[in-house]
Amino acid sequence: MMENKESLGKELQIVKQWEKDQKGLWFWERLSRLPFKLLDKLTPAFIQNKMGVLLDEIGSYIQNGGQYLTQEKTLLKNIQKSNPSLPIETIDDIKNVPIQQMITMSEGLKNDRAKIATVQGASTGFGGIFTLAIDIPVILGLSLKTLQEIAIIHGYDPNEKEERIFIIKCLQFASADIVGKEAILNELSTKHTRNNKSQEMISQLQGWREVVYTYRDQFGWKKLFQMVPVAGMLFGAFTNRSMIQDISDAGMMLYRKRRILEKLEQVELLEHPDN
Repeated sequence: MMENKESLGKELQIVKQWEKDQKGLWFWERLSRLPFKLLDKLTPAFIQNKMGVLLDEIGSYIQNGGQYLTQEKTLLKNIQKSNPSLPIETIDDIKNVPIQQMITMSEGLKNDRAKIATVQGASTGFGGIFTLAIDIPVILGLSLKTLQEIAIIHGYDPNEKEERIFIIKCLQFASADIVGKEAILNELSTKHTRNNKSQEMISQLQGWREVVYTYRDQFGWKKLFQMVPVAGMLFGAFTNRSMIQDISDAGMMLYRKRRILEKLEQVELLEHPDN
């Protein structure tokens, strides 16, 4: 079922409006402007070490997916149930699913993962600093798996290294400040060109450590307030939920934009096959 240019254009405008809305500073971004030396002084050494491990795990994820690489079989079955008229046996088949169906599935995934993150943050926040080290790798894994499933819902395969890099960019975007968001959007815009090669995306990464520094710093600020026992339970629930929601929104919109633009290209080719 081919969607028409008008409906795809409307969805593209929604994504572009979302991109414009990313210009506002909010509480966490204001905090991020404080000196990071202060964060280093306030954050215990073992938490800093855990953040270092987090960076290494992200590097491993980019290279081979590691322990975070999601299994797509169950998701493919669920997508097939929602679209019985379409034969869906591989991730590539999902690209034919209507955009509205992709939106519905993504929103459902976002809500489910936000609930999990809320419970996770509350349980680990209860013990404050003593349980925070447990929360860090868990929320990272949940973030990466959520973005991978959003990728699959839009017909992109996270088994490919290029897609894992795009996923890390989505992760970075969710925690970036205004300048960082604009830079990432400019970088990702090349992803939508017809002649783009995977090597171009990889070269834009400029070293995976540089890509995740912003994520690490923002993550550190959010987790800093979770160190207080008992009170950290409420803060942990709120921060984990908001993080997963922000990460899901970034992944949904950035992947949606890619799929809409590719669908528009298909429509153009059908309307003007000689071009």
